[in-house]
Amino acid sequence: MSEVIVVFITTSNGEEATRLADMLVGSRLAACVQILPEIESVYRWKGQVQREAEVLLLVKSTRDRFDELERQVRAIHSYETPEILAVEATAISEPYRKWLEESTLLAKAKG
Repeated sequence: MSEVIVVFITTSNGEEATRLADMLVGSRLAACVQILPEIESVYRWKGQVQREAEVLLLVKSTRDRFDELERQVRAIHSYETPEILAVEATAISEPYRKWLEESTLLAKAKG
């Protein structure tokens, strides 16, 4: 049984968010990606406090897929240092866990 994670990724706009979501689900690096439009982020970057509109992705995946997920996101993300932050799901319904694991297994990609 794989550890289920939720990965937070922010993007600069909806187009980039959609491109990342399609890539992650299409390549089985994620079972599901939710796109939350128009959040406001306040952060420190290069010594200055920044305030920007962003789009947030909530990516449902497994721990064993994280390294490849991070590599693929970094390869096409527009940010110099993209937010790619995973948290463990401490409680999850078994039917959802089963679906998520099946959706991220490469061996099942034929179907």
